[in-house]
Amino acid sequence: MEYFAGLDISMEETHVCVLDREGAVVHEARTISTAEAIFASLAKAPSCRRVVFETGRMTPMLYHGLRERDVPVVCIESRQA
Repeated sequence: MEYFAGLDISMEETHVCVLDREGAVVHEARTISTAEAIFASLAKAPSCRRVVFETGRMTPMLYHGLRERDVPVVCIESRQA
């Protein structure tokens, strides 16, 4: 089974939601917004094929911190030009 995670990031807290391929939620958590804490939260869930979050103020720190931990992270831009 393939799993995918979405991160809803704010300055203080990140919501983690892991879904299976059919869209069923298999893991939900809240954690502080650091790469280490998000990595620890994801480690409690099934291994994800992709972890996605939107661009924002914390993007560089979190993107690089998660990549250093071999998390298959993708950062997306949701705003239209």
